Amino acid sequence: MKRTYLTLTALLLVGSFTTINAQTKSKKKAAQKTPVVAPALTAVDSASYSFGFKIAQGLKADGVTSLNYAMLSKAMEDVFKGDSSLLTDEQASNAIGSFLQAATKAKFSEAIASNEKFLAENKVKAGIKETASGLQYEVLTEGTGAKPKAEDFVTVHYKGSLLNGKQFDSSYDRGEPINLQLNRVIPGWTEGVQLMSVGSKYKFYIPYKLGYGENGAGQDIPPYSTLIFEVELIKIGQ
Repeated sequence: MKRTYLTLTALLLVGSFTTINAQTKSKKKAAQKTPVVAPALTAVDSASYSFGFKIAQGLKADGVTSLNYAMLSKAMEDVFKGDSSLLTDEQASNAIGSFLQAATKAKFSEAIASNEKFLAENKVKAGIKETASGLQYEVLTEGTGAKPKAEDFVTVHYKGSLLNGKQFDSSYDRGEPINLQLNRVIPGWTEGVQLMSVGSKYKFYIPYKLGYGENGAGQDIPPYSTLIFEVELIKIGQ
């Protein structure tokens, strides 16, 4: 979950704002509303509104479009007044996680469909193989050396990109390979590099479930992304 909202400490809306009734300038012009004028706010009013404002911004960025504001208000009142809560901490955490996951999936529904379509079409192309997990790969160069195990360290050169062609990482660009342990990387790498012999170069098409999942990674890899990696296995060991 990208953000934790267990400290929701303010209403999304606090009710001290009023609107000025629309005034008609003339019978020939449509009625126009004058700007909303906020009354003077106390420090608590300002902080309360700001808490709600910032919380709503974060939730909206995660794909949440609305909430039951009455229940949100009740939860905060229960906590501040020390009343019995409707849910335990664990239940609340699970509810938030499930809700945000569903909201994010809905937000990226078009991207998910596009990625699934690509993988379905790609796996039937000449030279593409698919494992039981859904990992797809293409042999660019077949080596003759040993194959690593999951707990092994390996030295590799690689570059990674998204389906739109955007490159998000490359050891080639940095000018040196990287040494890493296979059981400490994304599942698609752990499985895929074990298929390779030293001296091989493979191209992997990694579904989001074997990559960075529903959360993505940083600013460069969106949630539910299929990843394309070209990997060259240089050696096994540190």
